[in-house]
Amino acid sequence: MIVIKTNLCDLLNIEYPIIQGGMAWVADAELAAAVSNAGGLGLISAMNSNADWLRAEIRKCKTLTNKPFGVNIMLMSPYVDDVAVVVAQEHVAVVTTGAGSLPARHMPMWLEAGIKVIPVVPSVANAKLAERGGAFAVVAEGGESGGHVGDLTTMTLVPQICDAISLPVIAAGGIADGRGVAASLMLGACGVQVGTRFLVAYECTIEHMYKEKILAARDIDTIVTGRRLGHPVRSLKSPFTKMYSKCEYDSSISNEEMEKMGAGALRKAAREGDYQNGCFMAGQSAGMVKKEQSAADIIKEMMSEAEEIIIKVKNTVIKNNQE
Repeated sequence: MIVIKTNLCDLLNIEYPIIQGGMAWVADAELAAAVSNAGGLGLISAMNSNADWLRAEIRKCKTLTNKPFGVNIMLMSPYVDDVAVVVAQEHVAVVTTGAGSLPARHMPMWLEAGIKVIPVVPSVANAKLAERGGAFAVVAEGGESGGHVGDLTTMTLVPQICDAISLPVIAAGGIADGRGVAASLMLGACGVQVGTRFLVAYECTIEHMYKEKILAARDIDTIVTGRRLGHPVRSLKSPFTKMYSKCEYDSSISNEEMEKMGAGALRKAAREGDYQNGCFMAGQSAGMVKKEQSAADIIKEMMSEAEEIIIKVKNTVIKNNQE
């Protein structure tokens, strides 16, 4: 029996090298605290919220756990400057960033506050910019992930970023079990970020219909929309995505109209359970998620599976060398 412990565990003061994805309208104080209490790093999503909402969630999380947790900041948010100040004032341990350019103008304030800044990057070029800008680590996120996605797959992106920078690299995109953890470590990552599987954690407070759609998903049940607008998003196929995808090819519909169509769609899915009008963001790993569990059981199961796989591979290599 081996215990997987990478340098990321020591650097972030966590037990397991697993970070929970900062999913908008999903990643709240309850889920973040549950993941942190289970030995991973939980994240609260700042999404498009204002400073008061985020401050309240951070303080709530502090009452639910004494372990490190972080905040994911969506750089496209109209409140980004306000929430950037809040995480510094509240001395959040980690900030991850995504859905926009790199957080250059906020970095000095965050670094002064002792925050470990971990941008989510879709390319080697962005990873290099993050390193030059003072990032603590990067999340190399492949296009298999849910939500905002890039073009490269996790399998090709992670090793190229590991070769290009000296920062710790965390793999994301399509990781939902121990096989994904083991594979990510083999690619050179020191940890993983997991989103879709945590959608069905007991502590995840989204509408149960959302969870049911994840549990029923097949391998081919996700779609990417929004490429026309320059910010593609992966979600489950649904009446909304069918309509939205069709409209993307209609030149009579302006980009402004497309933006309005998508506004609030994730909230409708996650908080209202609106099947017709909701956008159920999920990664391609949704087809691998088959049961509801506590956040603790999800993490323990993933790590146990990864350990078994690594031992099996090790023993196979040794056996082959002896023959």
